[in-house]
Amino acid sequence: MSDPSLHSLCRWTFHEGTGRFVPSGVRPAWGPDQFDTVDFVRLVQDEVAPRLPEHIELGVELHYDNEYNEENAADIGDALDATGLSLAMVTPGAHLHYAYGGIASLDPDEREAAEAFSRRSVELAYGPLRPGWNDDPAKAPSLVVWNGSFGYDLATPELRRMYQNLKESLATLCQFEAEQGGALFIALEPKPNEGHPALLLPTVASAIVMWYRIADEFDVSLDRKGINKEIGHSEMVGLDPVHDTIEELDNGMMHHTHLNSQGYNDGISMGGPGRFDIDQAARINGLNIAMARLMQDAGFDRWKGHDVQARPYDDTKQALGRAVRSILSWEACEHAARKLDADLLHDFLAGRETTQAEDLMREAVVSAQHWFDDHFEPIA
Repeated sequence: MSDPSLHSLCRWTFHEGTGRFVPSGVRPAWGPDQFDTVDFVRLVQDEVAPRLPEHIELGVELHYDNEYNEENAADIGDALDATGLSLAMVTPGAHLHYAYGGIASLDPDEREAAEAFSRRSVELAYGPLRPGWNDDPAKAPSLVVWNGSFGYDLATPELRRMYQNLKESLATLCQFEAEQGGALFIALEPKPNEGHPALLLPTVASAIVMWYRIADEFDVSLDRKGINKEIGHSEMVGLDPVHDTIEELDNGMMHHTHLNSQGYNDGISMGGPGRFDIDQAARINGLNIAMARLMQDAGFDRWKGHDVQARPYDDTKQALGRAVRSILSWEACEHAARKLDADLLHDFLAGRETTQAEDLMREAVVSAQHWFDDHFEPIA
């Protein structure tokens, strides 16, 4: 039997339709009046898990305080315990409340409130959500810090002070989490835009540098500190997620990863750099096979997240299918990556036979697609 492969699904994937630039109410069965986070946990167990190979372990990802909060956390913890799903990720959804910088804000009242908000998200993870943690400490949840508030729209020298505030607040959060038990993996999620056009942590490299500065200035241990790269965020600003993956792994900082893309990297879907956050599912392509092999060679065995957005025209059946397809597409890439002859690939590249190397990677893509076709079963 294959080693367990850890995949997690984001609660936000399962909603009725956001409104704004896409229709609302497209999937009324997932409306907030009749579908809550406990229902989401049961849906993943009942409708997603049976469509996946047995070696896949499933987890869930939750935002405080719109998806888990003081009122429902105990029920969610019980549902996770009952279903056997794991709590894979928690994150403060502070962007819903604090738009003027959050924990980086120059407004001291907002900064104080945002810091308290983040602490509450951690307290609940260690409290009523604790029954949902995996029994294996190496599979403990990630506390992912991202926020569309970490920046202003104005180019002023005061951005330096915001950057310092961000370091200080993150250090304080790390110290608080250590007091709770220090068992979470804390990951910064780079985000180039969304909320503000230029955020303070736009890239994987900038987030890695932030961690080293926090460790140096505030004596914070880098144990279990790292990055949650979302492939689409790298693509959004025209960066290469393969290079980003190498940086994460080389620094020992890949603790959680989101496999969403901007869509275009499969050569079929439209999207790509310069677009807003599209949140397309993972796709079968050479980039993902390369990243999968890098992660395999580095021994990465933590949660691979799918923060997938149903398309504006999807009903619930097709939206569920997209989540399943995303997981199986990445598994297909992992299958092809394991079969890739690394020695032959190296010989081709060392001998400057780049067309041969290209053909080898293309064969891997074909192999991945065949694996996917053998494992994906659409719902009639």
